[in-house]
Amino acid sequence: MDLKRDDGLTRPPGFLERTFALSAHGTTVRTEMLAGLTTFLTMAYIVFVNPNILGDAGMPKGAVFVATCLVAAIGSLVMAFYANYPIALAPGMGLNAYFAYVVVLQMGYTWQAALGAVFISGLCFMVVTLTGLRRIIVEGIPRSMRIAITVGIGLFLAIIALKSAGVVTASPATFVTLGDLHKPSTVLAVLGFLIVAVLSVRKVRGALLAGILTVTALSFIVADNTFQGVASLPPSIAPTLFALDIKGALSGGLLNVILVFFLVELFDATGTLMGVANRAGLLTEGKMERLDKALMADSSSIFVGSLLGTSSTTAYLESASGVEEGGRTGLTAATVAILFLACLFFAPLAGSVPAYATAPALFYVACLMLHELVDLDWDDLTEVLPACVTALLMPFTYSIANGVAFGFITYAVIKLLTGRFRDVKPVVWVIAGVFLFKFVATGSAH
Repeated sequence: MDLKRDDGLTRPPGFLERTFALSAHGTTVRTEMLAGLTTFLTMAYIVFVNPNILGDAGMPKGAVFVATCLVAAIGSLVMAFYANYPIALAPGMGLNAYFAYVVVLQMGYTWQAALGAVFISGLCFMVVTLTGLRRIIVEGIPRSMRIAITVGIGLFLAIIALKSAGVVTASPATFVTLGDLHKPSTVLAVLGFLIVAVLSVRKVRGALLAGILTVTALSFIVADNTFQGVASLPPSIAPTLFALDIKGALSGGLLNVILVFFLVELFDATGTLMGVANRAGLLTEGKMERLDKALMADSSSIFVGSLLGTSSTTAYLESASGVEEGGRTGLTAATVAILFLACLFFAPLAGSVPAYATAPALFYVACLMLHELVDLDWDDLTEVLPACVTALLMPFTYSIANGVAFGFITYAVIKLLTGRFRDVKPVVWVIAGVFLFKFVATGSAH
């Protein structure tokens, strides 16, 4: 649309107006940039958390830090210019923990092979989006199982966070027990969670980031942390760039891992995109007009992230905070991208952040993910029981894959034996069959 000039003549719309259709969405450049800053502050914790988690898997933290910032910027820019949605992307919580603590540390695969699995899952995600199979898969998976996967990942994050904080520790008698609450690191972690919780309740933007930075600052005083500086040129990404091992990922043991990556990425991305778009008033008759474009941005980011050296990238629910500030177009996501690029010069600060400083943010995110339980139909035990099996087995077997496997098998068997097998879509039978065959063949979901 043409705009009025002061002399009464019209002038052609500028680049931002042409690209993002700001007027059509009832927004302005200033509103979009403030919304982008708000979204960034609520999700910036990932630049500290992701290197810590993947670092535990043996990946070079400096390179992971750079990969995290770059893929968040690239993914958000694709979302901005291709799909024009106010939704930012970054490496997802939950799958990064699964990548590090299960695939690498528990199952014994190299982090290069795990990156290969991420690459293949992203490729699969892209194929099902382009071919329209995504809709068939999403509609074929019961809502209760989608809820259960989200909740189970939350519980899995919770036990990882509590372990990193020192709040729980191993016990030969009871498996887990209360840790040493007199340790300075544990006290700081508890304090960090309280800071995050209180600030969040008071609607303070950047509550998670504030908690991480406060605990980190105090750690130099009371917990013998070493200050490494604030800013510098970005570290080299060479140690993780194109380091993925696709051949290793195609080995038998990682096929289930690829399936788990793919399913979680698919449900997480679809649910987040729909939820944020709904809050922004961008749904038409309950549908996203450009959902396939948004999912392409998501899947291409997974693809790129694996090449750069990080776990699966996904749309961030924290984008809703920017939407609340008025963000309605891709300019919000583009602003987030620019801020992530600026983060590249703060690697020393990221390197100074200890695991117990990021644990409170991890635990807070886990708590929020449990909210999904209220959406279960608690009067239908054929839906509730498999969902509970899925969610509970993830932390108790320390594996998202095991939770998903047992959940789908339980769902299929209960529906079959109670005469409700017609309720089960073909997709569920296929997934349950794949996992059951794997258990019979190897005795493990791995």
